[in-house]
Amino acid sequence: MARDKAQVVVIGGGATGTGILRDLALRGISGLLVEQGDLAHGTSSRFHGLLHSGARYAVKDKEAARECIEENKILRKIAANCVELTGGLFIQLREDDPDYTDKWLSACSETGIDTEEISIKELRTGYPVLSPNIVRAFRVPDCAVDGFRVLWSNIHSARQYGGNLLTYHKLTGIQQTNGEIFGVEVTNQLTGEKKFIECQLVINAAGAWAGEVAAMAGIELNVIKDKGTLVAYNHRLTNQVVNRLRPPGDGDIFVPHGTITILGTTSITVDEASCTKPGQQEVLDLIKIGSEMIPDLQNYRMIRAFAGVRPLYQGEKTAVGRAVTRNFALLDHQKLDGVSGMVSIVGGKFTTFRLMAEKVVDMAAQKLGVQAPCLTAEESLTKPTSQELLERGKRVFGVAGAKKAADRLGDHYGIVVEEAEKNPDKRKVFCECEAVSLAEIDFVARDGDSFTLSDIRRKTRLGMGTCQGTFCSYRTLGALNGYDFTKNHKDFLTKFLQKRWMGIRPVMWGQQMREAQLSTAIYSTLFGMERMK
Repeated sequence: MARDKAQVVVIGGGATGTGILRDLALRGISGLLVEQGDLAHGTSSRFHGLLHSGARYAVKDKEAARECIEENKILRKIAANCVELTGGLFIQLREDDPDYTDKWLSACSETGIDTEEISIKELRTGYPVLSPNIVRAFRVPDCAVDGFRVLWSNIHSARQYGGNLLTYHKLTGIQQTNGEIFGVEVTNQLTGEKKFIECQLVINAAGAWAGEVAAMAGIELNVIKDKGTLVAYNHRLTNQVVNRLRPPGDGDIFVPHGTITILGTTSITVDEASCTKPGQQEVLDLIKIGSEMIPDLQNYRMIRAFAGVRPLYQGEKTAVGRAVTRNFALLDHQKLDGVSGMVSIVGGKFTTFRLMAEKVVDMAAQKLGVQAPCLTAEESLTKPTSQELLERGKRVFGVAGAKKAADRLGDHYGIVVEEAEKNPDKRKVFCECEAVSLAEIDFVARDGDSFTLSDIRRKTRLGMGTCQGTFCSYRTLGALNGYDFTKNHKDFLTKFLQKRWMGIRPVMWGQQMREAQLSTAIYSTLFGMERMK
């Protein structure tokens, strides 16, 4: 069995786990992150892409609201390439309780969230898609955030300071003696190879899987698994986040995200962390409720539905679903369970991942005798792209493509621009929906962390636009033909298309049905994939 060593092993490659690895590295603590799939395998890739202002929680959970607005400001500063400053709207419909609006305004003021009322006339002019039954509307500092980009930016930053990452490695054992943990066993999901990692501390940041991880150490940790389904539309219905001004519920938020709009979300308690299959009835329910804010919603084309499982923690309380706090809990298992060498961080929001990481690394540093302060709120994830480099990028990728690539690639943008300058063939756009070039695909494919077409998708947004991979996937297969992980080309392509299909199936009507028939014709009739070897 192979062996490795680190001061801290972080379990879970979501926003919190990658944030923890970065924080450890910036404090000079050697860390190794272990993730059973690719980064964002779980909840961090399955949410509505909202960087909360905190206004959604201001009435019922003031502490969570304060944390959100503070972290909103920090992430806008340190992760500018990952955040779109859309701004947000809260709209009160005629049937909504006006007393709640008054409570909400007061709560926002108490928690430091800026609100600005806008006239209905201004709203009608700027947002004709919205319901004519709106009686009041307010601006808030909501933003859109790219979760995939944040996670990989965390990793790139951590690596500069010595942090390490193992994707596609599943935790299969936690080793301890007399209640003291001294290492973990992981299994490579691609090769079956086992590895033992010696460590002084395990940080459980496994999200919806945190209970299963704790159980390996003989610890009971009750994580409420709350499934939320969302729907993606094929273009931006509005350029701002739009929230319903009433207590949080299903289908009450629209988030413009890149080239699409995401409507969310539902709330259903499930038993398994892997329960991420969206149901058609959930989609229909979302459309019905969302139509109260956007009346013509049923006439817009949906491109997919998807679902994620929120890891909620309520301690000894028995609340479920939306009644559970969206705050987070930091658990020291030495004090709680008599098991030293392990801490867990559970609950929280994507917006507060950096704060969660700071708190858990504060505890880890204290246990390890390290006094270095947290620097993650001050140091940017990537360096700003120079105007000179952006201009060079425009000459090879076009104006829109250059900006998108710069935001996606961060500090690696210059390398890709240089390669495209030297080789004109690499300037070809393989994904028109998201303006992804061959140069970007090729760079990501050889970075050492890409093993599937979906891995490349998560780093470049390839196949995430209107056509959902119908055209760019086979182009990419041909371009990457020389890579080891594409040798079984049918398997390589089929897995990608099947994952796209899982989201398309629940919205299979109207324009999306026609798109699905086109895709079937290309891959089954023209390419004969069912006969491909």
